[in-house]
Amino acid sequence: MRKDDCIFCKIANGEIPSRTVYEDDKFRAVLDLGPATDGHTLILPKDHADNLFDLPEDYAKALIPTAQKIASKMKDNLKCDGLNLVQNNGEVAGQTVMHFHLHLIPRYENDGQRIGWKPGSRSDEEFEAIRKNIVG
Repeated sequence: MRKDDCIFCKIANGEIPSRTVYEDDKFRAVLDLGPATDGHTLILPKDHADNLFDLPEDYAKALIPTAQKIASKMKDNLKCDGLNLVQNNGEVAGQTVMHFHLHLIPRYENDGQRIGWKPGSRSDEEFEAIRKNIVG
């Protein structure tokens, strides 16, 4: 299902021109207009899902094989030295367009990009409490 006011739905379904690098029945992958590095690509589902929590299971199952196909082409053709997969859910996590999308960011030696977080620490008791909360 598409959402009429969603720009990524329009891009994914070919209503707005894009620099498409891959397309199949579920996804369109396009070059990011504000790239972190050369080749920075977004994989967009053709059906709308706000985020990972709303992504249908069949899309989730097809996503990683799709990312592998595109990443392999990046490695072979762009000669990147590595690759980041980035997927944000919710504004607090950095999501700026509320349509699920996966960033494939080719990495090059000395590209100047930093993607990461400040590592924290927890006691064994805190880790165990967190683990129990996750598993229920």
